[in-house]
Amino acid sequence: MPHPLRKGEALRSRYKIRELIGQGGTGSIYLADDIRLQGRLCAVKEVEHNRALPPQFIAQAREQFFREASVLARLDHPNLPKVSDYFSEGPRDYLVMDYVPGKDLRERMLEARRNKTFLPEKEILRWASQLADALNYLHQQEPPIIHRDIKPSNLKITPSGLLKLVDFGLVKILAPNEVTITIIQGQGTALYTPLEQYGGDDSHTDIRADIFSFGATLYHLLTNEPPVEARKRFLDPYSMILPREINPHISPQVEKAVLWAMSLHPDERPKNVVEFREALFGNQPIPVRPDLQGSAPRIPSFSLLPQERIAGYAAAALFLLGIIATLAK
Repeated sequence: MPHPLRKGEALRSRYKIRELIGQGGTGSIYLADDIRLQGRLCAVKEVEHNRALPPQFIAQAREQFFREASVLARLDHPNLPKVSDYFSEGPRDYLVMDYVPGKDLRERMLEARRNKTFLPEKEILRWASQLADALNYLHQQEPPIIHRDIKPSNLKITPSGLLKLVDFGLVKILAPNEVTITIIQGQGTALYTPLEQYGGDDSHTDIRADIFSFGATLYHLLTNEPPVEARKRFLDPYSMILPREINPHISPQVEKAVLWAMSLHPDERPKNVVEFREALFGNQPIPVRPDLQGSAPRIPSFSLLPQERIAGYAAAALFLLGIIATLAK
C-alpha cells in the first residue's frame, strides 16, 4: 500500500499538498495549493491501481486513465468541477480538479437528523434539478459518461447555492466495441449501487445505473435513513421501508418517482435522467407496479413449514375456534 502524501509535499513542483480530504477504496483526494496560480486551491485525486495485477494489466489501466482523463478535461458544466490537469508520478496517477468549497449533502442531512427534522423537500428538489442537469450533460457526451458513484457525500453546495457533483474516481466512458473502460476498478458505495454494477464484468452498466444511484441518494436525503442495499432487496423485496412511512411530509409524486428510479431491473427505471426529473416534478406519468404501491403483507407459506409447526398452527386454530364457540353459547 503506497504511503499517503505528506503536508507540504509538492507534485510536479506545482501542487503543494495541504491535507488529505477524502479516502476510499479507489484512492485518496488531497487539498492542494496551485503554486503557479497563486491563491488557487485544487483537489488532487490520487488513483491507486491494483498492484496484484500482472504488469500488462496495470499498463492497460494506466493507459485507460490517461485516455479518460483527457475526456474529463474537456468537460465544461457549471455543476461539475473543472478538471485542469492529469499526470503520473512514479506508480501513481493523478487527476487535478477545482476545489469546491462548502458542505456536502451528507453533512447537511446529518445536521437535520441531529436536529430531529428533515431537509425540506423543495430544497432537495432544487438540488435534484441541478444534479439532473449535470448527469444529462455527462450522459449526452459522445461516448456517454457514467459517474457511477452518486451519493450525498459527492454532492457539494457552494456558498452561492450551486450544486457540484464531485469525485470522478469511478467514472466510466461507454466507448463502443470495448467491454469495460474505467478510470479505476470499483463498485461504488453499496447503499447507492445498482445490482448490475456488482461483479467483475461491468459491461451491462449504462446510464440507468446513475439513475438508480440518483434515486437512492434522494431516498437518503428525504428520509435521513440509508436505503436498503440492492442485494438485500433482491433477496427480500419488502425489506425497504417506503419513504413516506419515515417522512410523511414527502409528496406522493416524489415518493413514486424515487422508487421508480430505484427499481432493481434497469428496464423498469426511467430511461434517462430527463424522464426521471419530469417524474419528480409531476410532469411525467409513473408506471403502476406493485412495488411502487407499498409493502405487501407477509403471509407464511404453510407448505414450506415443518410438519410439527403446521400441527401447532392447526391446534392453535382449533383452540381459538373452541373459545369462539363457547362464547357464542
